[in-house]
Amino acid sequence: MNSQTRLAALSGLCGAVAAIIVIYGGSALGILPANGPAVQRYMLAHPELLVAMTNELQQQQDAEENHASQQAVDKLGLKAFFNPHIAYITGPENAKTTFVEMFDYNCPYCRASLPYIKKFYAQHKNDARFAFIEFPIKGPDSVFAARAALAARKQGDKYLALHFALMSEADHVDAKTILADAQKVGIDMNKLQTDMNAPDVNTGINESLALAKAARVDGTPFFVVNGKIRPGALDADTLQDMAKG
Repeated sequence: MNSQTRLAALSGLCGAVAAIIVIYGGSALGILPANGPAVQRYMLAHPELLVAMTNELQQQQDAEENHASQQAVDKLGLKAFFNPHIAYITGPENAKTTFVEMFDYNCPYCRASLPYIKKFYAQHKNDARFAFIEFPIKGPDSVFAARAALAARKQGDKYLALHFALMSEADHVDAKTILADAQKVGIDMNKLQTDMNAPDVNTGINESLALAKAARVDGTPFFVVNGKIRPGALDADTLQDMAKG
């Protein structure tokens, strides 16, 4: 996810500061050595202290970001995610179970989640409401993939075939791979390339980026299942637990 590197760097810095505070506090209480060399030797002998504090701080930061995002999603309401200008929507309108995914076709965490999503979709396509939302944040090739996917929506059920084909790729997808996959799943290539330049394709991408900003989403994948958010990859158990609520 995009935020992971930033969080790791921030956590490392804050963790080091926290460690210094703890060390000096411990020294003042007589728990830890008071002089500099002794403190250094103590920390070198106990590196797990800094690791533990850094991990704890990152967990706290993750929890705070997730809470803020959940509040933003609650404020927006699910209707914002089931907007046909933004999402490919399938399943009954009155379904009790709702599933939203925001993704990038070059996101490894999105690909890691694919087997569980495909299985869940196959099991619940007739009793759950799904929204698949393009969120291309990994460069021009990802934007090209999103444009192709949005254009594929104009060819009936070909969208999901292309979506699953692109998500199943092991390597980075570029224009050549994207168009090859589109052809493999039976898409009319002349129509696709014409539709990729349609104004509503640009609008769809811009609106999905705006939605992500409003929902405080800065990485992929991002899931909303029955109104509950889940940033990052998920597995079968996590998805089933979220769907129960």
